[in-house]
Amino acid sequence: MLVNCCAYQNGKRIADIQKNEISDYIHRPDTFVWVALYEPSAEEIDEMAVQFSLHPLAVEDARHGHQRPKVEEWGDQLFAVVHVVEMAGAEINTGEVDIFVGPNFVLSVRRGTEVGFQAVRERAEREPELLKAGSGFVFYALIDNIVDRYFPVVDFLEGQLEKIEERIFKDGTSPRANIESLYDLKGHGMTLRHAVEPLIEAIHKLYGGRVPQVCVGTQAYFRDVYDHLLRVSQQLDGLRDMVVTAMSVNLAMITLEDNKVTKRLASYAALIAVPTLVAGIYGMNFKNMPELEWTYGYPMALVIMAVSDFWIFRRLRGAGWL
Repeated sequence: MLVNCCAYQNGKRIADIQKNEISDYIHRPDTFVWVALYEPSAEEIDEMAVQFSLHPLAVEDARHGHQRPKVEEWGDQLFAVVHVVEMAGAEINTGEVDIFVGPNFVLSVRRGTEVGFQAVRERAEREPELLKAGSGFVFYALIDNIVDRYFPVVDFLEGQLEKIEERIFKDGTSPRANIESLYDLKGHGMTLRHAVEPLIEAIHKLYGGRVPQVCVGTQAYFRDVYDHLLRVSQQLDGLRDMVVTAMSVNLAMITLEDNKVTKRLASYAALIAVPTLVAGIYGMNFKNMPELEWTYGYPMALVIMAVSDFWIFRRLRGAGWL
């Protein structure tokens, strides 16, 4: 579906155009066309491939989607794949944006994410001096917007981890539920990491060394994006370490609870052992046992059992086993 198709000249929007008018504008001096597609059909992508003379391999990647984040150079054009990981209410939503950039055009293909880039377009149009840089600045603005969406996700994951850590030390919480929550958190962290890590290397190529022609003049902006990606990566490293630590603590708490149960069982066994010993001896029914004819033998046996159990109970209670 076509979302926007606009022509810009000298940093200003000059017209909203139809798809069949693209070729009339891209050859004008100091003019570029910015096209946005959402969940396009294969026919729409092929149509744009003809209008902008896109490389067939890049078009094939855009048509099928599910690509690893990357930035590829095809002649004087760039093809970028960026994964979108964003908050949708209290849920984490993932998607993919494929971006074609040429000296006189920008084409974005968005899939799997409801939040578009209208805010990016409005921001760019408010800065005509920067928009004069052409398609390179638009390319930066799109990627910067996507990277900015990573930060709320990291903050959300850190908040979830804090809640789980509080539950670990509360009585009555399910250790299994804590482990499941931690694994779910770890999975979300890996999803974001898979979006960030390949993009760090790709963005570095846009401002360091031999810079693609369409990015000349905007290197400082891509270096800023690179710094943001490093921040996200460092936060994810810290989050991963904390999740691993929380899992270890949760397992340790399970072990401590098991030890408490074991101590209680051992304590009850000790309380039963002494009466069993006394009863076992006096229940052997040997004929020559001297206590069998003693009048106070039975009461004395009961007293010994009670006093012994009372003494053992006090010792175990003092040691914290009961």
